[in-house]
Amino acid sequence: MQPRTRLYTPIVVLLLSLCLLDVSSATWKRREDKTKCPKVKGIRNFDISEFLGSWYIVQYYASSEEALAYRCMRAELSISPESAEVTMNFTYSFTDDPINEQLVGNITWKIPSPELPAHWVHAEYPYEGVYNTYVLDSDYKSWALLMHCAEQSKSPRYLSSFIMSREPSLGANVISYLREKLPRYDIDLEYVFSMDQENCNKTESSELDMLLPPSVLARRNNATRKHPLKRKHRHV
Repeated sequence: MQPRTRLYTPIVVLLLSLCLLDVSSATWKRREDKTKCPKVKGIRNFDISEFLGSWYIVQYYASSEEALAYRCMRAELSISPESAEVTMNFTYSFTDDPINEQLVGNITWKIPSPELPAHWVHAEYPYEGVYNTYVLDSDYKSWALLMHCAEQSKSPRYLSSFIMSREPSLGANVISYLREKLPRYDIDLEYVFSMDQENCNKTESSELDMLLPPSVLARRNNATRKHPLKRKHRHV
């Protein structure tokens, strides 16, 4: 009987190995739901009063863009104590605008829970769907990391992220530290682009407007449709 037991041992090992492979394969086959926002936790013990004020956007990501369309993006954050709303007023230019016209945008969020002040929800009625914003990390004085995620039924989610600085530039080691936090939220670092913050004053020239191609003029005239943070998804 002893030799027979020895013959069974390799068979048992083989069967166990196959079971483990099946479990592993099932795990690898899982796919994240691309219509839902990832589970995110904002920064702990967040002091929103220290976070307010002026910021430069030094790196930018948007899941709908494979090239950077903007430059000179800057933000001013304020809060309304009465309504617990956070407002971001920002300026930006298009990278292909020869006169670097400064455009203005804004977005407002509500703070749904006073216990979680680093999580904001889009407050403006015209936006359809769920729009969450999280402060992922910040030292308040020099750098911060924001992530935005919008959901709408039957459409892919929209992800975007800002690496922000109190100054026009940020150290490479800090940028690397902040970028490393993004892949866990399904953000591809290949498309996290550096935002140019140099020569951000508008070029004054009425004659140049007359020389611009019609396509560039049309883009400038319809700039309000290109709001960097308000994305309305097309149903599929």
